[in-house]
Amino acid sequence: MWTYYPALLEQPVPRYTSYPTAAEFGDAIGPDEMCRALGSVGEHDRLSLYVHIPYCTEICWYCGCNTGAANRTERLNHYLEALDQEIALIAQRLGGRGQVNHIAFGGGSPNAIKPLDFVRLVDRLVTSFRAVKPVISLELDPRGFTSDWARVLALTGVGRVSLGVQTFSPDVQAAIGRVQPTELIETCVAALRDQGIDNINFDLMYGLPGQDEAILLDTLAETVRLKATTVSLFGYAHVPHMIPRQRRIDATALPGLQERFDQAARGHEFLLAAGYVAVGFDHYALPESPLAQAQHNGTLRRNFQGFTADPHDALIGIGATAISSFPSLLVQNEKNTGRYRMLVSAGRFPASRGITRSPDDQRRGAVIEQILCFGAADLSPLGDISGYRARLALHEELGLIRWEGNRLLLAPEARPYARTVAVIFDRWREVPTTQFSHAI
Repeated sequence: MWTYYPALLEQPVPRYTSYPTAAEFGDAIGPDEMCRALGSVGEHDRLSLYVHIPYCTEICWYCGCNTGAANRTERLNHYLEALDQEIALIAQRLGGRGQVNHIAFGGGSPNAIKPLDFVRLVDRLVTSFRAVKPVISLELDPRGFTSDWARVLALTGVGRVSLGVQTFSPDVQAAIGRVQPTELIETCVAALRDQGIDNINFDLMYGLPGQDEAILLDTLAETVRLKATTVSLFGYAHVPHMIPRQRRIDATALPGLQERFDQAARGHEFLLAAGYVAVGFDHYALPESPLAQAQHNGTLRRNFQGFTADPHDALIGIGATAISSFPSLLVQNEKNTGRYRMLVSAGRFPASRGITRSPDDQRRGAVIEQILCFGAADLSPLGDISGYRARLALHEELGLIRWEGNRLLLAPEARPYARTVAVIFDRWREVPTTQFSHAI
């Protein structure tokens, strides 16, 4: 179904979890802009919260997240205190305006903290904001999961859990510094379902060291057997110049670009044959899942957590390195946890960088999001599209796209090239860069 066109895949392109991307953030944006953005939230605006826990019990070599070792109780306690202080600052500025419908916890590994601390954190959020039966989701490291955690997740109303699985191959696990036997994943899934939590995502990767097509398909077969509700199938991005911990990975064992493409293509075919629906360019979901339904209903969105059924008006990031998204502003908190704690302890918003989204940015961002979510976009808001048509001539010649007036439509076989189409509408990508991963 997919054809390999290396010329289209050579240029690194963003994953577009925002537009403009974080690569465009600058330090001209800070606490004042965050304060004004919160002040602009209306009484009935829909809000989402993202809470970042930048700690893990074990640090995986491949990981590009801003995370550190959860090896000192005092460190975690100080961070939780800082979260509490930031929550108070945000709630005070909102003054009861806005309606929180979604709360997501990510990291790092949120289950690096104690289950009781998680209960307190959820309670603090729900009581501090106008939360109306919020959908609560959580990223989990199976290696730190216990039966206590399963009970706590049910108690706090968590409805969706994302498990960091990556691969079921013991050899590949050892090569990336993430050893977790299949039995551990089985126990985790069973415990979640025993507590009534059925919406379970598996994060998986292709392009890992020592991974071939057969190994990937074995992992996907286990995923299907365990009946994951959704699957995120990412290509591993090896950028040791940006992520020093990746230097522990043997670069000579990494699959080449053609092999990565073949793995992605075979993974796509396997999951479709198993009854999953392709969502966006790297997610798969059972047809009855909220994610698949969101795509079907035209409400699918893309944000810093990837493809989501959350149709937020504004996303407020809480914690070190968390990013907030408003229609006219993107703003990121201080990355260093020590400086983050100092700022909130002084009663200041910890925003340290970001970018103002101009009306043009908002129009372009909407087009990029439509392309990635639905494989189609109306380009009328961008004005004269002749220049875009010229830049997409190769895609059109290869049959990857077609036009209906000002409407751009991607062919089904263009799925692996969606980001190479989206980048055409990115005014910041005039000059190629190595900051991003390849499209496959």
